[in-house]
Amino acid sequence: MDKERFCLLLLEPGETYFEDFSGIWYQKGSKDRTQGRMKLCSRSVVFEPRDTALPLTKLPLQSCPYVVRSVSSLTDNIRDGIEIECKQVIQMFEGNILAPFTFLKTTRSFIFVPTYMDVERVLSLLGQLHRAASLPLQDHNNMVAAIIFSRQARFKFDPQWMEDFSEQIIFEETANKVSPLVVNPGRVVLTNSILYFQPFNNIEQTTVLKIKLCHIRKVIKRRFLLRHLGLEIECCHESSVPQVYFSLPNADQRDAFVDALHSQDLQLDDLRQGEMTLKWQNGVISNFEYISYLNSLADRSTNDLTQYPVFPWVITDYESENLDLKNPLIFRDLTKPVGALNNTRLQKLLDRFEEMDPPKFLYGSHYSAPGLVLFYLVRQHPHLMLCLQNGRFDHPDRMFNSVKDVWRNVNSNMSDFKELTPEFYDLEQEGKFCTNFNGINFGHRHDGRRVGDVELPPWAENSPKKFVAKMREALESETVSSNLNHWIDLIFGYKQTGEEALKAHNVFYPMCYEGTVDLENETDFGKRHAQEVQIMEFGQIPKKLFLVPHPPKRNLSPHPPLLVERKPDGQIEDQVKLFTMKTLECQDKVQRAHKDFVSNMTFSGDHLYSVGHDGCLKVFKTEGLVVERSATISSLPLSCCLVPPGATAVLSGSWDNKLYSYEMEFGRKFELLAAHEDAITCLQWQPGLLATGSWDCSVRLWSVCDATLGKQSLRGPQAYLCELPHENKVASISVQNNKLISGSAEEVTLWDLNSYSVLQNYTSHDGEVVSVQLDHEGRQALTCGTDNLIRLYDVSSGMEVFCKTLQQQPTHFAWNHNRLVIGTLDGLLLAWDLRQVKQISLVQAHTGAVTTVALNENADLVASGGNDRGVALWRFAQL
Repeated sequence: MDKERFCLLLLEPGETYFEDFSGIWYQKGSKDRTQGRMKLCSRSVVFEPRDTALPLTKLPLQSCPYVVRSVSSLTDNIRDGIEIECKQVIQMFEGNILAPFTFLKTTRSFIFVPTYMDVERVLSLLGQLHRAASLPLQDHNNMVAAIIFSRQARFKFDPQWMEDFSEQIIFEETANKVSPLVVNPGRVVLTNSILYFQPFNNIEQTTVLKIKLCHIRKVIKRRFLLRHLGLEIECCHESSVPQVYFSLPNADQRDAFVDALHSQDLQLDDLRQGEMTLKWQNGVISNFEYISYLNSLADRSTNDLTQYPVFPWVITDYESENLDLKNPLIFRDLTKPVGALNNTRLQKLLDRFEEMDPPKFLYGSHYSAPGLVLFYLVRQHPHLMLCLQNGRFDHPDRMFNSVKDVWRNVNSNMSDFKELTPEFYDLEQEGKFCTNFNGINFGHRHDGRRVGDVELPPWAENSPKKFVAKMREALESETVSSNLNHWIDLIFGYKQTGEEALKAHNVFYPMCYEGTVDLENETDFGKRHAQEVQIMEFGQIPKKLFLVPHPPKRNLSPHPPLLVERKPDGQIEDQVKLFTMKTLECQDKVQRAHKDFVSNMTFSGDHLYSVGHDGCLKVFKTEGLVVERSATISSLPLSCCLVPPGATAVLSGSWDNKLYSYEMEFGRKFELLAAHEDAITCLQWQPGLLATGSWDCSVRLWSVCDATLGKQSLRGPQAYLCELPHENKVASISVQNNKLISGSAEEVTLWDLNSYSVLQNYTSHDGEVVSVQLDHEGRQALTCGTDNLIRLYDVSSGMEVFCKTLQQQPTHFAWNHNRLVIGTLDGLLLAWDLRQVKQISLVQAHTGAVTTVALNENADLVASGGNDRGVALWRFAQL
């Protein structure tokens, strides 16, 4: 054990440590004198001997009949001391061995003689605490609170602890430093360069904790005891303090603290929920990393045992010699909570549920609570278990002795529904929680076996490291990856509460849910303390993160390339630069292909097609960007163009409300039909169907024959299928797999092309939607708007998977697989890797706005058109 053996874990929950005094301690009538320090706490006195072989002695003040001043004879002089009589003595860590405490139910008297401090000074505080201990709980709490308030009101942060006297204090407030099962009060002070925490006592390793603001990487708001009071700060590797968890007096002060931190221009990691979800879907981060992230996002932290990170059981076979992870039968059903895995047990629970008076619940115990966490981790954190169970370990037969036995119990016991902790999957810790590396005597089981290391499954070969490695391999397996979203729905998502929780048999004791207890306004200290204890014991449901079904993981193509310059000699530069082909006017500028700005472009094979506000269609050979055809289609601007696969005609929509066809073989153009009552803005095609969008606030669908598309008129009742009405002008549409998505003003709507009905309305943008697109499978939808946002949605659930605020206003984008290219109002092209979820390139493409962007089928060529009338071609280079 450590030389400094006293810690706050030796106190009762909610007990406050005030201060300590050096002196001599002995039992009345004994000649043995012991030097050490006496710790004064709100409910007890603890004496820590200097000799670490001697036990710490704890005297509960409630068991002390009297505390009086006495005269002590010490060798050759007589000195004043303090006599404490106690009916129960608790001895801890005798022989400096971590073991259950010894409780002596006998009356003894002890005398403490201060070495330096005046005895009256010590007796004054001790006497107040002793009087408080004799009162009823409510009065005791009130008196202790008054003592605490009086002492803390006199406490001032000492500016001499500042590293630089030029520092300016930005924020100062009373706060608690939170660690597992411990809350230590003090003063948090934020200056313009350093964050300080000065505790009201001397229990911390340093008198003042200091964190340089330049080392802070994450500032995370937390929910503490179901109240929004917590704040966790994570730092970089250079910091001497990796992380710290504070709780503030109320939510307003917590938020003020956070605002003060953000006002100092911190260098924070920018990891948003949508980015992490998309990275997980794309396989960039592991299942372990994503679950860890969701736990953190849901206010679960390793600093708070009441909200410890929760991980799922994923496999069911803990008896075989070999574990076949390709066999789906060995995996747990992740669509069900643990309590619903056994149908027989579930039926008994449902029968009890039906007979229960409100508020009803299925599970009287939680899947994660301090006792359940320490059940798994007692070998790694025995101090915490002794604290939680009042100086005792659990009965040897009830301890975590065998993985197989625990799995059997959680599948059959009517009150055991616990999930797992991160340690079961954390490769860095190598399964140390399974090993009794401290050699602690946990006792003997009913068959005489001593409690030692955890009995592992045969396939772990008696190696904790291999056990965790195999568990991690199972967690990352294809079977778990494709079903993990269902477990997320239960723990963090829409099946957590309400009607969906009832359907999923996912209903826990009411005290586990936020909002069932109002600790903020509870003035009765007794009731408040009882409720806090209940919250700790029952566990807490994580903060709900998702209101709709979580999307599953996806199989994706390889990493996308970077946008780079192709030089005349064919070499590619290392840095991302502008790539310009030959131009009509100037060698170094983008080609002026139209007489007015470029409206739209599309690739087909080795050709690029563009239409402009000059009413012209241009056809380029991509090799050299040479113009092969130029045709005037309309006297009014053309807004969009389309070349269906295999077709020899180019379709274009015009501001004259008409749809035109240009037949490449004969160089002939003709009018297909007047499709709308106002300008056509967009075109989309899927086999057998053509969709047109317009300023007349509609999308119209047309039945087409693919073989003759563009060669004959679409007039006639047999061609017209349906009109999809909108409230505003339609700016953009996309069609894929019998789904159509449309952008109109600030609205984005998903349509079913089989029934012509609305599938989903997305709360999308605060500005006008400028571009929308479905992916090639019709599973995801991407939108962008004048509010500078790009948003990615899961089509089936409507969940926003990713959202990013751009520094520039987007005007149009092209998206193919993981490659996204966005044109902006100030002439930039932004290239994004949507697998890694990061911007990989930014180039100045045009003078004035980029008006249109296109990607070819292989997504290795990008075309851009602009207000400068130019067309530019860009190439992706493989990493």
